[in-house]
Amino acid sequence: MDVHESLEQATSHIAAAIGEPARARMLFALLDDRARTSTELALVAEVSPSTASVHLARLHAARLVELQVQGRHRYYRLASRRVAQTLEQLSVLAAGTSRRAAAALQPSTPAHLTGARTCYDHIAGALGVALHDALIARGWLVLNAPRRGAYSATEVGRRQLAAVGIDLDELRSARRRLVFGCLDWSERRPHLAGALGAALLAMMLEKRWVRRERHSRALSVTAIGTRELAIRLGLRAER
Repeated sequence: MDVHESLEQATSHIAAAIGEPARARMLFALLDDRARTSTELALVAEVSPSTASVHLARLHAARLVELQVQGRHRYYRLASRRVAQTLEQLSVLAAGTSRRAAAALQPSTPAHLTGARTCYDHIAGALGVALHDALIARGWLVLNAPRRGAYSATEVGRRQLAAVGIDLDELRSARRRLVFGCLDWSERRPHLAGALGAALLAMMLEKRWVRRERHSRALSVTAIGTRELAIRLGLRAER
């Protein structure tokens, strides 16, 4: 078996694992980077617990989810950031395959998710895209290669981010890309991913600019966040 044949088989195996509707619903439910039990994922997928276990075994075999056992409970989460990014890109592709598909997506997407949500470990939705645009407009980031979504931080950006507790030098030492554009499936424009995207979400949660909604990927902007985003970035975030 040559390398190309092996790659094609591996790709087909992963695509088949994602392609079953119940398994796809499970995967998208895990995009908020929270671990969930097979019982919870069975409810999401609208299948029986026994069927959910079979689906989860398939996803685990394809290395799309990882399993963590604590006592009698078995928790599942996405296996990596790369899996999360692939799922987001598939959402964009699915919506863009036809006008009918794109039209069908919008009404079924809850407003609280399109406004602000987590995309694995960074901020997505209208708020995520607005942050992306504001950091570029204010000169904190520079888009170097639009096609590859390559960004670099400026000296102004380094100082301003340090003022809210984000150390770019420390982030650069992490074993991941500093910052790149992740195409947002609801806004059809990029939001910020990478180490900086994760740091922004962590900072905004710690400083209580945003808070997580229970049992959801949705984020809501607090009164403090509304004020700080307006002062620092000129954003008018909806609460």
